[in-house]
Amino acid sequence: MNFRFYPVDLSLTHTFTIARGSRDSVPCVIVEFEHEGIIGYGEASPSARYGETPETVSRFLQTVELQRFPDPMQLDKILGYVNGLAEGNFAAKAAIDIALHDWVGKKLSVPLWKLWGLNKDRAPVTSFTIGIDSIDMIEQKVAEATYYPILKVKVGVPQDEEIIRTIRKFTDKVIRVDANEGWSSKEEALEKIRWLEGQGVEFVEQPLPAHDLEGTAWLRERVNIPIIADENVSSSADIAKLQYVFDGVNIKLMKCGGLREAMRIIYAAKVLSMKIMLGCMIESSVAISAAAQLSPLVDYADLDGNVLISNDPFVGVRLNDGKLVLEDLPGLGVVKK
Repeated sequence: MNFRFYPVDLSLTHTFTIARGSRDSVPCVIVEFEHEGIIGYGEASPSARYGETPETVSRFLQTVELQRFPDPMQLDKILGYVNGLAEGNFAAKAAIDIALHDWVGKKLSVPLWKLWGLNKDRAPVTSFTIGIDSIDMIEQKVAEATYYPILKVKVGVPQDEEIIRTIRKFTDKVIRVDANEGWSSKEEALEKIRWLEGQGVEFVEQPLPAHDLEGTAWLRERVNIPIIADENVSSSADIAKLQYVFDGVNIKLMKCGGLREAMRIIYAAKVLSMKIMLGCMIESSVAISAAAQLSPLVDYADLDGNVLISNDPFVGVRLNDGKLVLEDLPGLGVVKK
């Protein structure tokens, strides 16, 4: 059993800006798990918002001793050990989880969606993310999103209305808005969302800081479009306390530690009749293809992290006019370039 990892710097096609800051590239860590001549690929895309960096990912991965497990099929046992090594480190744990699932799928010669009994035709259309930018660049990004019927627009800055007005000058496509905790008060959020309702926005993601559940519940009672939790969701244990605060949840493998916990979150949210979205960080086709395997189970997808970069080291899940196309290739269905 061979386990290795290495850093990859993903270059963004455009500077990517959200309410918390801007980036031109994103450092990720690729994991390769090799056993019986089969290689499973995983990926960590750490976020400082959750206390992770490429350095913390590498330090965590150095502590993992997968060689103590002779049978990679024992996922519960192996991932229980990995999760118990340290608190947090969810992106690092997700990389191992993804690599092991990829290996199992390849060992069994079956894609994960089929292993889980899902209908690939139910995979949703993904949104295309438009980050905060100058008005000229917003116009260019809208033009580049021609083949995507749904736009996810980053807001949470003083020029929010100007950004949305600019987009609406060029298209009547579905718009979803993500504030990334950027609005400072419930009153500001209420004013912004009421205006966004008039612009045909489908839903708003994480309007207030994650700690302000009381403010978000107050806000939800006063608006007419769904409010989706993002930064508030990191595990299935979070879902019960969010059911009266949010209408739905955004699940990211890098926040929750991988595919197994993501599936637990999905079913916990389904029990409570909450809407479910699969989201992503800026990621290569490894992590995007991993999340896509779960996509037939959810209502919304925001799995475009790989199309926002110019140097993806893998080929994975395809898009057909924005719709996720799940292939019959085993495991994640990714191939290293």
